[in-house]
Amino acid sequence: MSERKPYPSDLSDEQWSLIEPVITAWKDRHRSVSGHQGTYDMREIVNAILYQGRTGCQWAYLPHDLPQKSATYYYFAAWRDDGTDQVIHELLRCQVRERARRLEDPTLVVLDTQSVHAAVGVPAATTGYDPAERVTGRKRGLAVDVLGLVIAVVILAANTHDNTAGIVLLDQVVEHGAALGIDVEIVGRDPGYRGFLPQPKRWRVEQTYGILILHRRLVRDYEHRTASSASRVYWAMSHVMIRRLTGTNTST
Repeated sequence: MSERKPYPSDLSDEQWSLIEPVITAWKDRHRSVSGHQGTYDMREIVNAILYQGRTGCQWAYLPHDLPQKSATYYYFAAWRDDGTDQVIHELLRCQVRERARRLEDPTLVVLDTQSVHAAVGVPAATTGYDPAERVTGRKRGLAVDVLGLVIAVVILAANTHDNTAGIVLLDQVVEHGAALGIDVEIVGRDPGYRGFLPQPKRWRVEQTYGILILHRRLVRDYEHRTASSASRVYWAMSHVMIRRLTGTNTST
């Protein structure tokens, strides 16, 4: 990696070692026809993605001592489209759960949604108005475990009903469980109870939203594609888990 003054969002040697095998394996599978590995250090590409996620800057405003926009976006989009961002996230999630002496797969998942404003230029076809929150933008849905770690992400127009978002999230959770050979049981509320009923562990998902919002790229939805919005969540949570696993933190 080239010598430069580090940013608070940069990965340390210890932190980079947690995800480096995944990135190296990806590079080995995506060699050019000539076998050339490319100009940019993959660690610097990841640092640029994390810098943008944490600071919220536009692509064109990435610092000159980080890889340029075209290179950074190329890898961000490639890892978004082939699921590498989720592979990294899943690897880290399992390690955090193991560190907490939990089974690798959760026994309880909490769902909730959050409506966020969309930035100028976000396609109107993927946004809507949420009258309850008075927000024009997109609805970000999360499924998290009891540690607040993300299991599934869904990005929809803000005018989408919460029930619809919940069904999409549940589908992802069920598919996640099925892929791992896990039986998923959906526990509904008591149909005989009327009025508000507090749900245990509900605060965990609210806590996760609070942590994610420290990543300024998530304060609004700036992404043209909803898949990019979901990828931002995975990268932000990966950054959070990397810090947890190494006992480090960055300033808020």
